[in-house]
Amino acid sequence: METLRVSSKSRPNSVAGAIAALLRTKGEVEVQAIGPQAVNQAVKAIAIARGYIAPDNLDLVVKPAFVKLELENEERTALKFSIKAHPLEP
Repeated sequence: METLRVSSKSRPNSVAGAIAALLRTKGEVEVQAIGPQAVNQAVKAIAIARGYIAPDNLDLVVKPAFVKLELENEERTALKFSIKAHPLEP
């Protein structure tokens, strides 16, 4: 599964485009964010991506979870969003 890392400076529209593209091609993607501003940008991107895939008759399911990451010899807690595409119901 592809992993996208979102920072506080990430542009939600750009991240949303990447999420939408991966959902169309692979059907799933993981988004990771550390810190409140990064989580905010990630959530906005997920909401925007939902609109991007709707014309393809797709919706998404998001499962948030905490995950520990090793960054620069330091353990950090991140939020992980596991996102899967599924067909829209009529």
